[in-house]
Order: sequence, then C-alpha cells, then structure tokens
Amino acid sequence: MSDLLAGKRGLIMGVANDRSIAWGIAKAMHAAGAELAFTYQGEAFGKRLEPLAASVGSDFMVDVDVTDDASLDGAFEQLGARWATIDFVVHAIAFSDKSELTGRFLNTSRTNFKNSMDISAYSFIDVARRAHPLMVANGGTLMTLTYQGSNRVVPNYNVMGVAKAALESATRYLANDLGPEGIRVNAISPGPMKTLAGAAIGGARKTYKHTDQNAPLRSNATLEAVGGTAVYLASDAGACTTGEIIRVDGGFHVLGMPQAEHL
Repeated sequence: MSDLLAGKRGLIMGVANDRSIAWGIAKAMHAAGAELAFTYQGEAFGKRLEPLAASVGSDFMVDVDVTDDASLDGAFEQLGARWATIDFVVHAIAFSDKSELTGRFLNTSRTNFKNSMDISAYSFIDVARRAHPLMVANGGTLMTLTYQGSNRVVPNYNVMGVAKAALESATRYLANDLGPEGIRVNAISPGPMKTLAGAAIGGARKTYKHTDQNAPLRSNATLEAVGGTAVYLASDAGACTTGEIIRVDGGFHVLGMPQAEHL
C-alpha cells in the first residue's frame, strides 16, 4: 500500500489523540503516499495534534467549529488557498452530552438531541458542500465514521444511534448527489474501539469485551484495519464504491446471538 495514494492530498477532521480512529486513518494514508491537512477544535486539541501532524509531514492545521458557518468557511478558504484541488476528506466528528449516554434513550433532552444531530450528522453535509468545489474538477472521496448502533439497539448508545442513522442516510443521499461529478461518499463502521469518544459511552468496557469475545474473528477492529479501509476508499481501487457503509468489526454484525461459549 506504499503508493496507493501517491499524488493525492486531503483533509482529516477529528483527530483527538494518537488513539483516535482519525489518527489511524491519517497514519495509513500518509504511509500510502498522501499529503495531509488537519482540522481540530480548540487550543487543547491543537496542542495534541501538532506533534502528530508533524510526524506525518504536515504543517497545515486549522481550528474549526463545525457548528459555526464562518469557522467552516474560513477553514475551507484556507485549504483552497493551499491546494487548488483535494482528493479526499475524512469526517471523524461526533458529539453528545456524556450524561445522556447512560440510562434510557427515553430521557434524551431536546437540546442534546439537536446538538448531537447537528455535530454528528449535519456537519458531514456541511463539510461536503464546502469540499465539493475543491473536488469537482477531478472527483474525489468523502468518508465518515459510523457505528452499528445506527440500526441495532446498543445499550447506552442512545441518541448517538439516531444521529448515526441520520449520518448513514446522509451518506447515501450525498453519494447520489455527487456521483455524476465523480465524487464518492462512504462511511466506515468499526466495532467498539478504545478511543476518547468511545470511553464517553456508558458500559464501554463491557461492550468492547463482548464484541471481542463473540465476533467471528474474535477481535475488535484495529486502527490499522480501519486505516487500510480508508486508504482503499480514497484510492483508485475504490473508484466504483460509493454510498456504502463498510463494516470493519471482525464480523460482529453477522451474529444473531453470542457464541455458544458465552451464552
């Protein structure tokens, strides 16, 4: 995979630290030859990101609040000034109030529902609209991250499951909109992973252990596996793949019940 993305360049959004799924994707894309730019939100995340970006040869970092139109406009203006065209965008952004990622979905507040949908689902549409002018000349790839809680009930995932369902639907609609211009849109759906975002969900350790023990491969997803999938999607090998939700979960999604030894 050392040259699958040679000559390609793109934007990674959502690296929180070196265990982030977005960082696993960034490392894999860099190893495949891509040039990278990054966004972050807030000074604290910027300080964490700076040495990581430098380690993959990137000096382009911009602070972005995806709930603020002016912030997004400014980021893509800077990106367009740097590169006339881009080949991919990785959207790895989601948020919900941690206090509502435990207990009953029934108790979801209106405020957190709106905020979760805005940041976790609508932001992908907003980003796609701004990335579109930078891809329309040569085509490209937009990708986001989802989770099986979008279509199956996962304890404590709550409003994030609804937001991910919206995100997956948006992926399909964007794929249809942008396909005639050679822009592909896909989502990667890993199983539970030990990330900062994943730790916010109630019972995360139990969920991780359950899938690790019961998935057909008896393993949760790794950053390397998710990164390799992203490289495929952004590469010419993924030229005919769009509108897909690609599962990288050790096969857990095929199960109807736990393995016999864990019943």
